[in-house]
Amino acid sequence: RDVRGQRRVREAVVSTQSTGTSRSSFRHGRALNSAHRRAFNSRCFRTAETLLLNEMAHTSRNSTLPGGVPKLSRSAVYKKRALYKRKKVATVPAVKEVALTKTKTVAGEKNGGTRTVPVQKSPRFYPTEDCKTPLKNRRVAKPTKLRGSIVPGSVVILLAGSHRGKRVVVLKQLPSGLLLVTGPYKINGVPLRRVDQTYVIATSTKVELPAIPAIGDEIFKRKGKPTKNEKEMFVDNAGDNSYKISAEKVALQKEIDALVVPAVKKVDMLQSYLRSRFTLTKGQFPHEMKF
Repeated sequence: RDVRGQRRVREAVVSTQSTGTSRSSFRHGRALNSAHRRAFNSRCFRTAETLLLNEMAHTSRNSTLPGGVPKLSRSAVYKKRALYKRKKVATVPAVKEVALTKTKTVAGEKNGGTRTVPVQKSPRFYPTEDCKTPLKNRRVAKPTKLRGSIVPGSVVILLAGSHRGKRVVVLKQLPSGLLLVTGPYKINGVPLRRVDQTYVIATSTKVELPAIPAIGDEIFKRKGKPTKNEKEMFVDNAGDNSYKISAEKVALQKEIDALVVPAVKKVDMLQSYLRSRFTLTKGQFPHEMKF
């Protein structure tokens, strides 16, 4: 068909040249007869169809709606492309054969010369029950970020623990991420304690603290209870194992109080403010208060 169309176009060009018709009129089809016009139109239609098919071959079947949302879902595209008709050929990876045994030379005339032994020696003992092995963890502990409203010297309100409701002074943040706070003990009876910043309410009151001595988490570590032997198994030693504050911690508390109490007394009414407890009455809401 393409050969016939080309022949008709050549004949139309020759006829127009013999009659003196210009090429511009030939292109627009004004001076062609019916046979020439049909050949010309069929040729143009094939060219336009070829261009359209080439353009559609490189365009996606799924259009994008405003906001970057695809018009068709994955299941709709799967159905539109008829992927369910294709044969799924699964490539099986080649399994390398691993030798489980090996041949070992044995000395001695009466031992046979060689002996077959396993490559990996099996253990002699097995656990009586299946033990769960922990999974590998590659996460690295990141340092806890301190809230912007809490700085060394800030007065915070404790929300949990035996001293909840009391106002204390923040000394610093320990390497574990917890806050090191104190009452001071001489004013409201709160000793050196570690508190999570989640369980405190930060206030706008601040105290200018002097240089605080280096204090770490190891001070708060308690010694483990001693194990009993067979002779002491039936002896009640509960009174001896009760927790007692070490002399080192008492001396450190006195040293901290000697630094913090003078700084608290410099601020008017701050000493009585630290002694009072934080309470709520009917109709008061903490999220509407300014501390």
